[in-house]
Amino acid sequence: MNEYNLNESYITDIKEKLALSTQNVQVYYGKSQAIFDANLNFPRYKITALIGASGSGKSTFLRCLNRMNDKIATVDGEISYRGVNINSPSTNVYEVRKHIGMVFQRPNPFAKSISENITFALKNAGMKKKQDLEERLEQSLKGAALWDEVKDDLDKSALALSGGQQQRLCIARSIAMHPDILLLDEPASALDPISTSKIEETLKNLSKDYSIIIVTHNLQQASRISDYTAFLHLGHVIEYNSTVNIFTNPQMQATEDYVSGNFG
Repeated sequence: MNEYNLNESYITDIKEKLALSTQNVQVYYGKSQAIFDANLNFPRYKITALIGASGSGKSTFLRCLNRMNDKIATVDGEISYRGVNINSPSTNVYEVRKHIGMVFQRPNPFAKSISENITFALKNAGMKKKQDLEERLEQSLKGAALWDEVKDDLDKSALALSGGQQQRLCIARSIAMHPDILLLDEPASALDPISTSKIEETLKNLSKDYSIIIVTHNLQQASRISDYTAFLHLGHVIEYNSTVNIFTNPQMQATEDYVSGNFG
């Protein structure tokens, strides 16, 4: 096993407008520390990929960004969104999640119709007018590149959709709430190559209107769709840079070993 100095890192300074930033974020599961001093700035309207081996802390870190770790881990440090530390105990978690949506590794549509998967949360949030709901439904499904495939079957169960369609429905469900940021945890890992390609194309299009942070174990995927990439190793952010630089000119030996397949 290669030995790396985990106290050394290369973190590029993002000059663009930021969607989100973290300062000295530490995560503990009981007494076991999973994330160490994560200081990252995520640019707006870009796709940022989090890469690293299994157990590197990618998903744990991602879940901090909309407080998904609240009941299972202790998260210290600041997570700044629009000038507010959303990691503060006084922050309304439900408000946070309206602005920072999440799509999980395995598609998890509700056992309801396709349309109800989208409108359920909107109705709960107070949207009542049928016309408004129908407009948001169409807009969201188009945004997730699913409208043309399901527009004649909106009353059918979402569970009848293919895995790839279900995942795009989950993306549509997230963007229906008009979040500012979209978090995705390996959204294509359970999908075939064609469905994966559709998800990637969808995310590229969505990045015009949303700031996207994606965890992926697929290095080709990270290099294809992301603008910036952070490489994590054993809970440490080792390197953060433009994706082009991470894959063609990494500054840290651990990063170079990982992206070239000489890791471990």
